[in-house]
Amino acid sequence: MLALDLALALRDAGLRWTPRPGDRFVLPHRGMDEEVFVLSDMTVEVHEFPSGGRVIGFNGVTEWALDSVEQSEAVWLPAEHQLRELLGGMFRSLESSSAGYEVTVRLPDGDKAFTADQAADAYATALLAVLRDVNATAGEGAAPGVR
Repeated sequence: MLALDLALALRDAGLRWTPRPGDRFVLPHRGMDEEVFVLSDMTVEVHEFPSGGRVIGFNGVTEWALDSVEQSEAVWLPAEHQLRELLGGMFRSLESSSAGYEVTVRLPDGDKAFTADQAADAYATALLAVLRDVNATAGEGAAPGVR
């Protein structure tokens, strides 16, 4: 599973999230950083309100004092396949070695490899480099609105 620091860095770099069933997320800075939630139509789901806001609702969770939270308070933990999809045509390969997992992507200045202990972290590090490159060349807020 993706490390929280990388998920926060992706969000800060401009990665936007449209919540869908099956997506995992955390609610940091509430003493629950280790608690991973999964969106589901049964228990945790996204509610759209006319005011334009999305709220993540915790339905039927009576033992908690947590009814709903603003989507902006949740941090998406994209899965490996989601990170690979976000890289799109830039993705070249994923390889396993004694050093960990290496994701290679094609950037404007050539292919570059990113290594991490977990495959999801290697994908996220590569995507973070892409987002930062996009932001640097096109200005802040120009990161792709993926998902």
